Amino acid sequence: MNALQSLQSLNPPILSTMRYKLFGKSGLRVSELALGTMTFGPEWGWGCDFETSKHIFEAYANAGGNFIDCANRYTEGTAEKFVGELIGADRHHFVVATKYTLFDRLDDPNFSGNHRKNMMRSVEASLERMKTDFIDVLWLHAWDFNTPVEEVMRGLDDLVRQGKVLYIGISDTPAWVVAQANTLAELRGWTAFAGLQIQYSLIQRTPERDLLPMARAFGLAVTPWATMGGGVLTGKYFDSEAEGRLKGNSERLSAHNLAIARGVAEVAKALGTSPGQVAIRWAMQRGSNIIPLIGATKPGQFQESLGAANFSIPPQMMQQLDEMSAIDLGFPHDFLNSDGVKGVVFGGTYDLIEHRER
Repeated sequence: MNALQSLQSLNPPILSTMRYKLFGKSGLRVSELALGTMTFGPEWGWGCDFETSKHIFEAYANAGGNFIDCANRYTEGTAEKFVGELIGADRHHFVVATKYTLFDRLDDPNFSGNHRKNMMRSVEASLERMKTDFIDVLWLHAWDFNTPVEEVMRGLDDLVRQGKVLYIGISDTPAWVVAQANTLAELRGWTAFAGLQIQYSLIQRTPERDLLPMARAFGLAVTPWATMGGGVLTGKYFDSEAEGRLKGNSERLSAHNLAIARGVAEVAKALGTSPGQVAIRWAMQRGSNIIPLIGATKPGQFQESLGAANFSIPPQMMQQLDEMSAIDLGFPHDFLNSDGVKGVVFGGTYDLIEHRER
């Protein structure tokens, strides 16, 4: 009996329609929802102990999930230790992703950043914490604007050639940097990024300006975080307390965002689902390459999030959600999309031409 079968014997499998997607241009199969493990570990004051983390992990595995997302800094390294213990009995079944960039030691300039020295040190530390010989997907966690792109891509390619990393991705980085990196990798014959991790939700749609079109152009899988808008889209702030917080400094709790959340709640009521499920499902349906991250501090909350795999939002309701949360794309997008510019660029034949998806 393998680890997955053992998990299923502990907890009855929940009803799920979990399917699998290819990770970018690679042949790697990952589940359509990824398990985010930033809540694994109590060190930050709001995370889970090991037993609770295990229950969440088991619920995910029993639903057919195989894509685990972690990072070297999550709960001071405890999240990686928990993940390593949870996957240990059936390591090759799971696709384990972790990240490097953020610090492992304060007040030391080389214990953080994108550069080769920190990259190699951080990967070795992650392998040790997770008690594994390889990382399925290594994400660069955040761009530092100091390390040359050539240094990053050559270092990551070395890790792939050494067998310590199988695939690479990049998180929280401008679109032009990712485009430059993958173009360079193709030119030099190095390993290219197969995935992009970003913040994306009904209240954070700015990635539609450049990051998401870039991902489509390069064939990148996209794993958005905060698809429920930090809880705003679940409807839990529809009370007097929320009005008080609007006077504080919470950027997410704006009147505009709460109006979007109320619209999400209306759609959820019509579909007989929860607002949180609608928020996650909306992200899933925004592109075939999108694989949302889901996580929780309580097993019940996580089970609810898993329900996003069990239904679809009808086109009319998707349009309703899109319109209520639409953003201005800004220059040059709005300029290039204007009728006048399309008229002079295409010589009056725009409507006669089959256009590429952007």
